[in-house]
Amino acid sequence: MTKRYANMALVYAAAAMVCGVFYREYTKFSHFTGVTNLSVMHTHYFLLGMVFFFLLMLAEKALGFSNRNTGKILLVYHIGLNITGLGFLMRGLNQVWETELSSGMDASISGISGIGHILTGVCLVLVLLQVRKRAEG
Repeated sequence: MTKRYANMALVYAAAAMVCGVFYREYTKFSHFTGVTNLSVMHTHYFLLGMVFFFLLMLAEKALGFSNRNTGKILLVYHIGLNITGLGFLMRGLNQVWETELSSGMDASISGISGIGHILTGVCLVLVLLQVRKRAEG
């Protein structure tokens, strides 16, 4: 499992860099100088992706906490993190395009990001509970 966690850390590090370059270049290309949610995609993928899986790799190496449920939990974590990223992308592109959104569309985008955050947060807690259980012996 340590190698799987290390590989996921690498994947999310690459995704974070792609998001950062996309944010910088797309806003420059679009002559956009305001605030956009595209800027937070970079940090979300670095912290909730790369750093999280790097720390899981270290915890797995030290404690061997993974069990049969860990894979299912982490699958939902991946889904939640990427739904969150999709919400940021949709919101950010509309900000760059300066699109006036209907209240329903605005709420839909917020809802998508919210669902992603909820899935990510619940899975984060579930994995930490597994680590704590194993650390207690």
